[in-house]
Amino acid sequence: MTKSNSKRTGSASNHGARKDSRTAICRRSVLRGVGVSVALPWMESIPVWGSETVVGDDPIAPPKRFAALFMGCGINRTHWWAKGSGDQMELGTSLAPMEPLKDKLNFITGLFNENATHVGIHPGQTGNILSGASLQKGSELRGDISMDQVLANHFQAQTIVPSLVLGCEQPVTGYHETNFSMAYSSHISWQNKTSPVPMEVYPSLAFDSLFDNHGSRRNESILDRVREEAAALSRRVSAVDKAKLDEYLNSVREVEKRAASMRSAREKAGQRAADRGKTLATMQRPDDGLPEDIRDHMRLMCDIVAIGFQTDKTRVATLLLNRDLSGLFYPFLDVESTHHSASHKDLSDEYERISRYYCSQYAYLAERLNRMPEGDGTVLDNSCLLFISSMWSGNAHDSSKVPVLLTGGLGGTLETGRVLDYVGKDDSDRKLCSMYLSIMDRMGVELPHFGDAETRLAGL
Repeated sequence: MTKSNSKRTGSASNHGARKDSRTAICRRSVLRGVGVSVALPWMESIPVWGSETVVGDDPIAPPKRFAALFMGCGINRTHWWAKGSGDQMELGTSLAPMEPLKDKLNFITGLFNENATHVGIHPGQTGNILSGASLQKGSELRGDISMDQVLANHFQAQTIVPSLVLGCEQPVTGYHETNFSMAYSSHISWQNKTSPVPMEVYPSLAFDSLFDNHGSRRNESILDRVREEAAALSRRVSAVDKAKLDEYLNSVREVEKRAASMRSAREKAGQRAADRGKTLATMQRPDDGLPEDIRDHMRLMCDIVAIGFQTDKTRVATLLLNRDLSGLFYPFLDVESTHHSASHKDLSDEYERISRYYCSQYAYLAERLNRMPEGDGTVLDNSCLLFISSMWSGNAHDSSKVPVLLTGGLGGTLETGRVLDYVGKDDSDRKLCSMYLSIMDRMGVELPHFGDAETRLAGL
């Protein structure tokens, strides 16, 4: 979808689309209301993807997407394993949430960032997780662009939102004892060598960005504002697509209701902060307006990524589920310690439950995308979801290898259902940035090198 095409409402591309006396519509349509636009998912009965129908005799393929979900401080390595392949793959306890999708999963072990080793603990192991850059200590930030932003730059003319950069925990400021800035612990997405991409932690604002929701009516339902256009479109599509449209709009309504309650909490928190002469970012959850129950927060952020991918509003997303040195609590897991403290006992039952919980958030997003039909497959089949942490062991602060999961086939270009083990390989053959080069290749971005890698990851 081109940017110009995304702004049409019920109008057709003129490039080989099927037409009759009525105005045709494109497969990627937008419903518009006062101060809002609602992009729609792909529908079978609408004749074209976007501005072009065919290349030669072949229909245009669905778009490819990439998302990275990050968990700080490592995993419980005793229970983080997989063996076998396809339907016969066996998963460790911490990976149990991925059981329904194991045929679309690649379990990868042994990869690392060389520039995240021998630099001290925490910030120097995290700020380059998607770039492989050598980070600079002291007051001046120095790293490099992350691979998600390389992709965002590539797709920026084709999508309304170049990338979603979301988080479920406020960034922190100051310096770690290693003299690295805490900005490196708080951000995984970087737009250049010196600047992280501003991260949105408030679900209501992330929701608004997807639907161009602005102005004095932003507290009104977006679906109420596009009701007439939605009804008109429903009369013009097939029965199958009508059901798909109804399901999609109901899903948006459900997400909107949850975001709306969080919008009210944020607005009240903003007034509290102003009364105290503080900024929201310096206040503790939930006084800062973030959901007290992180389960609600994480699920809603995953839902927003899913809607962004389903409607092709964006093709790139990062979600910082928690930052490095995280202070999140998990009373629902019967864990008393904060995340960071619990990671120092990373072989404990408590930290296994934490590891499995984070895997379940990743699985939730994958399952949502897998339930979205698109072309001959699903949105997940045309995506690549990365799960990654900055360490293998939080107790040892060991980043000599990191946990990596990839789910989705990127339009059939990425074989799935495999265990890929790079432990024992030469360091030059197990670079994270080699994996990023391989992923970017499949998404149409071919670079001679990226980060510390000049070669693609063998076997991927």
